Amino acid sequence: MTKVAVVEIDGCLASGAAITYDVLATANRLATGKRARFEVTTLRYGPRRRGGRIRGVDLVIVPGLGSASAELLEQKLATTACRRARDMLATAFADGAMLAAACASSFLLAETGLLDGKRATTTWWFAPLFRQRYPRVELQTERMVVADWPIATAGAAMAQMDLMLAVVARFGSPGLAKGCANYLLLDERQSQAPFMAINYLASQDPKITRAEKWVRSNIARDFAIKDVADAVALAPRTFARRLEAICGVSPIQFVQRIRIETARALLETTRLSVEQIAREVGYAEPSTLRRLIRRDTRHSPRHFRSAG
Repeated sequence: MTKVAVVEIDGCLASGAAITYDVLATANRLATGKRARFEVTTLRYGPRRRGGRIRGVDLVIVPGLGSASAELLEQKLATTACRRARDMLATAFADGAMLAAACASSFLLAETGLLDGKRATTTWWFAPLFRQRYPRVELQTERMVVADWPIATAGAAMAQMDLMLAVVARFGSPGLAKGCANYLLLDERQSQAPFMAINYLASQDPKITRAEKWVRSNIARDFAIKDVADAVALAPRTFARRLEAICGVSPIQFVQRIRIETARALLETTRLSVEQIAREVGYAEPSTLRRLIRRDTRHSPRHFRSAG
């Protein structure tokens, strides 16, 4: 049996905690044989709760912290509750426990230093802050889950579902995880990319904001990355470094993301053909647009047309 400790920090996402318990309970119901696969305990940290040290635990799970902005997240990480939880996580890991966290709770794992030199993900809109605070972590923002055991991290809020399926697959079996997904009607999602709003990330830097507006204004024509950099008065290499720090993408990916986002909007709101939309967003060949949409969203253009 796998012994699991769920850490609820004051103000954590109620949905994240509920999903954690529901998936583990479902796994226990679906597991073959009479013995449950997961034994779950809860630790709570807050102004009046000190949590405590846990012994003999195989896995510690931290649902999302529930911070609405980067400023509030930094304030929360400095609270006594988060500091105590951080120290507990480091001790539990040293005692042999594996760790899993979703959304902003990946910051808590990074605070321990245990993610240094490792791959991780977090909620996509906190990616610039994460890179700033933890430059030694290999952040993979587009990934929904990075199950780099003995530590696993997941993306924004509802990525807790994806994280829990990864937990069940690791400590139960892939078949049991599939059964949980079917029972709870959970889709398999590998990427945050379809949900990432490039304009939100770009808005955190004036130069990148100008670059985004320039690309949208010139989206139908063929241009080079140097043209974008020149438009915001940056050398191409400086532009690339700044873009990576803010949005976590290369210049080519930045332009592609804007083009795909625009194409999706046209698919959902107009009756233009895919060929016409491809030209509208700067692709001479419709096949290029189809390939990029399928790569980033796992869907064909037809899916977004029916969604509209």
